[in-house]
Amino acid sequence: MTDHAAFRGLGSVCRFFAAMILLSFYFIASEPIVGPGSALAATTGSSEAKPTDDQITGKKPGETADHTKFEILQQDFKSAPDVTKACLSCHNEAATQVHDSIHWKWEYDNEKTGQKLGKRYVINAFCGNVASNEARCTSCHAGYGWKDMRQPPPSEPENVDCLVCHAEKKYYSKFPTMAGLPVTEPTKFSGKDFPVSDLTKAAQSVSLPQRENCGSCHFYGGGGDGVKHGDLDSSLHNPSLDLDVHMSADGGNMACSACHSGSGHTWPGSRYDIDAKPQARDDEGKKLPVFAMRRVNETASCESCHSDAPHQSATLEAIKLNNHTDTVACQTCHIPEFARGGVATKTLWDWSTAGKLKDGKPFTVKDDKGHPSYDSKKGDFNYEENVQPTYSWFNGTFTYVTDEDPVDTSKPVILNALGGDANDDKARIWPFKLMNTRQPIDAESKKLVYMHLFGKDADAFWKNFDWPKAIQSGMDYMGKDYSGKFEFVETRMWWPITHMVAPANKAVQCDECHSKNGRLEGIEGVFIPGRDNHGIIDWLGYGLIILTILGIGIHTIFRIATRKSRQH
Repeated sequence: MTDHAAFRGLGSVCRFFAAMILLSFYFIASEPIVGPGSALAATTGSSEAKPTDDQITGKKPGETADHTKFEILQQDFKSAPDVTKACLSCHNEAATQVHDSIHWKWEYDNEKTGQKLGKRYVINAFCGNVASNEARCTSCHAGYGWKDMRQPPPSEPENVDCLVCHAEKKYYSKFPTMAGLPVTEPTKFSGKDFPVSDLTKAAQSVSLPQRENCGSCHFYGGGGDGVKHGDLDSSLHNPSLDLDVHMSADGGNMACSACHSGSGHTWPGSRYDIDAKPQARDDEGKKLPVFAMRRVNETASCESCHSDAPHQSATLEAIKLNNHTDTVACQTCHIPEFARGGVATKTLWDWSTAGKLKDGKPFTVKDDKGHPSYDSKKGDFNYEENVQPTYSWFNGTFTYVTDEDPVDTSKPVILNALGGDANDDKARIWPFKLMNTRQPIDAESKKLVYMHLFGKDADAFWKNFDWPKAIQSGMDYMGKDYSGKFEFVETRMWWPITHMVAPANKAVQCDECHSKNGRLEGIEGVFIPGRDNHGIIDWLGYGLIILTILGIGIHTIFRIATRKSRQH
């Protein structure tokens, strides 16, 4: 253990026993440690920092216009871009704003690592890559007609999709294989009738974005409901209080924009670069008092509303929990499991077994709960519910493996390595979903390869189930050097868990971490009481306990002996 880590561990223990000594004075003097008017109470309160009504619900009472009354929206729209043209006749800056957002560009320049990231460039541990599979993948693009990742998205303002974020979902759905466009005539998808969009009613229904709007893409990333994130799935459309206190109608009833509260069509919150330890600072970089944390809204963080001392009770437990926020993310305690709303998440994806046929045709096998355990198109899967997160130090920075980086195949390849450790003052212990995958690489260069999966052409894997053709096609499409030989390697990908926040009475209990083989068994570089033993620190703790008891005893005897004189 490093000197710095040992110091942090010693500091944690000393704070604990200092709180015990304070508690002894609490019992002796029969006065609270802090009261409603005390300085500590003033800095820990956060109940006043509530989102506005329209941020919480996104409902029309919070708006200033009824779109059913606009004459331009009362026409029979023939195409989705025609709706956008009508929208832009009033909202004349909206398209320009959207064009400058990550939702439109699908790219992100990470200044910390110097990497250009985003869906256009990253090869992930799920469906792999967007490039060469555009018509399928861009069904979740905030626009229409982007069919080539080698080129920027369409520049025409009318190709911005206003409806996907603002229309009621019962009137509007993007078709899965039409590069973001909806269908206005009866159409089949996977043998079933796909919902026909009513563009006129959709245009007249627009409001602030609802969970259903954001969830139409974010709940279904990776190829299905709950597949990718683990903490985002369709159960959050109308969650119970136990599932999510913020989104539940019995709790905050918040829309996504209550936390992701941006402006100009730019929303805080990115999985490429996270503020893992938010702190309010002045213009000179000095940390502001804890109550000023409410001003931190550049990122979608817990501290934006709750400060970094969120536990308001005057109890010893609350004081100690507030001490934890320096090293432990709020999500670590308040999201005990993910995928707990009845929707399972994928935890294993083995592409190496894909391509098997039965009687010359692709087939699917399902497990006891109805989840696909094998699919000829995609290989073997594992699905899980009520998953305990994997914990790690994290300072908010991911370093990705790109298509230009050779990988070490002697061990599982981490596709997005976490930054931070116990010695990093910007790092805290965070919860993650750790995704396990087997995916192809170039056998000679040891670099990730592009897979051409979707399409009507003969080279698409889901058409011919021929890996050599599919990989060669994907690499040719991107103009990448390829040896013509491939192999499958194990990869891992970290996905931060930050939704599905449980009520306080369902939070992780102290002994779940402060114990042998507990939740934080794998966390290194810091002393965790109950899990670790350290001779000097242990004896120091015992000594403080003895001194505390001795002090209480002496003080009690003194008060009894002087009781009569005090009464007089």
